[in-house]
Amino acid sequence: MSEPKKNSPTVSPMSVPKFAACKGREQKLTVLTAYDFVFASLFDQAGVDAILVGDSLGMVVQGKSTTMPVTLDQMIYHGEIVVRAVHRALVIVDMPFMSYQVSPTQAVENAGRILKETGAGAVKIEGGVQQVDTIRALAAADLPVMAHVGMRPQSVKKLGGMSKVQRDEAALLADAQAAEEAGAFAIVLELIPRPIASAITKKLTIPTIGIGAGPECDGQVLVSYDMLGLTQGFQPKFLKRYADLHASAMEATTRYIEEVRNSQFPDAAHTHE
Repeated sequence: MSEPKKNSPTVSPMSVPKFAACKGREQKLTVLTAYDFVFASLFDQAGVDAILVGDSLGMVVQGKSTTMPVTLDQMIYHGEIVVRAVHRALVIVDMPFMSYQVSPTQAVENAGRILKETGAGAVKIEGGVQQVDTIRALAAADLPVMAHVGMRPQSVKKLGGMSKVQRDEAALLADAQAAEEAGAFAIVLELIPRPIASAITKKLTIPTIGIGAGPECDGQVLVSYDMLGLTQGFQPKFLKRYADLHASAMEATTRYIEEVRNSQFPDAAHTHE
């Protein structure tokens, strides 16, 4: 996989100010999750605007039932790998459960560690009104922060499930406006009815990134393993699978097993004499 050099004049890295400015230009933003070098490099070369190192890795990489067990060290580990692969996209790293909820001071310390040890461009935290002080503290420390309202995976125990559509328009708007006023540069809207997400997007001056929140959002994000068809048994209404890599990988693996067992591989073309 060929890679452009980071100092190449043809590479124009996406920064937080550039990302935020896309709303004013009505330029839709594209975001995908990545957790390793290969996929991060692929998405970056394809031209995605931002790569989110999501704590969703707890589910799609580690096989856990929620994102809650993911640790700060694990996020830093995966974040550093992704940053090393990326030349253009803005890399945003999720702050995992209980790495920012205790206090704004804790949040600043942990966010600083993430950005320092990974080289990422920003962090993301879940919450709006209840995290105003934390968002304000991060912004005051020059630590770019993206907010996340609606369905919040780290609050799964309180909300009662991972796929609960959030319909309290007043509360959702209050969360989004609070996050913007506190200094968030963008905000994820997850599992929010289209009319509500549209209204929020029109009221905010920062970009909204939707997942299950309709086309009026300023951009969209999907979990890459879902988008590529690698995951099975998960088909929420908002998910569009753009490939079926699970089927392709299964076919390739089955052929490999058969050829080895039938002494067809390695053949002369794949053997040193």
